[in-house]
Amino acid sequence: MPSQTIQWFPGHMAKTRRLITENLGSVDIVIELLDARIPASSKNPEIDRLTEHKPRLTVLTKASLADPQETEKWIASDGRMLAVDTVTGEGVKAIAPTVKKILADKLKKYEEKGMKGRAVRAMIVGIPNVGKSSLVNRLGGGKKAKVENRPGVTLTKQWVTTSVGIELLDMPGVLWPRFDDRTTGERLAFTGAIRDAILDTEALGCALCRDLYREYRTLFCTRYKLDADALEGATPYELLSAVARKRGFLLSGGELNTERAAEMVLDEFREAKIGRITLDPAPEVRREERAERAPDPAEAEKDGGAPDAGSDV
Repeated sequence: MPSQTIQWFPGHMAKTRRLITENLGSVDIVIELLDARIPASSKNPEIDRLTEHKPRLTVLTKASLADPQETEKWIASDGRMLAVDTVTGEGVKAIAPTVKKILADKLKKYEEKGMKGRAVRAMIVGIPNVGKSSLVNRLGGGKKAKVENRPGVTLTKQWVTTSVGIELLDMPGVLWPRFDDRTTGERLAFTGAIRDAILDTEALGCALCRDLYREYRTLFCTRYKLDADALEGATPYELLSAVARKRGFLLSGGELNTERAAEMVLDEFREAKIGRITLDPAPEVRREERAERAPDPAEAEKDGGAPDAGSDV
């Protein structure tokens, strides 16, 4: 990762901040989506500032990619947090009743005014590529919002009616102007919230190998058939080089192709082929608990295990 502070603030994100402010008066609640793999890093502090006076539900998306034990601990730390997976639909049905529970007093006042059955209006907010449109489509019962696995696809607000008594206002993804914390910027990049094209892939792969070796050593070393003890004290570049060597990624002349290895590690992390990983630990989680966590045999068998040294994947 480049040593300088990451800056990422295209014009449509400034527009999104204005859209959020302008439309808050027309919604009853804000549903903030966080990536379950990086709940702290994917929380935009500007959303807190812009929506501080509205009721809030936090939804951890992409739960099937995250460490389930960590996800449980995150949910336990916040009484208004749910985990969902928009691919399988797991957890999605809990959103509507939870929203109505949070808004119980307001809904009661609507009923007293003769407005029983009035649809709740919710604004969906979050960083790019966190799964807003996928969740809207799940709740809307069909493909109504454009979805792609890259940031910056939704560029304007979209209203979607659902069959569960909630009208959803899907807002474009928004990041904040600067990531003064380098780790936050790196973890947003690991998950694809920042476009790969603007980053140094090899440096990003080094940073990811460093975090995986430190936080999920068993999963990382099992996937790439590495000797964990032999790599004790290795630099991030040495970890990436070890992966490239095991996979046989070579350039002409026998030089290691670490850029290709970096692309592979990033892709396999994003697809959970290394394992279900959460890089932002829930409060009071010891690093040792995570680093020593063994791979799930069922998951390893389903994926076919790590390819042999020299395999071309």
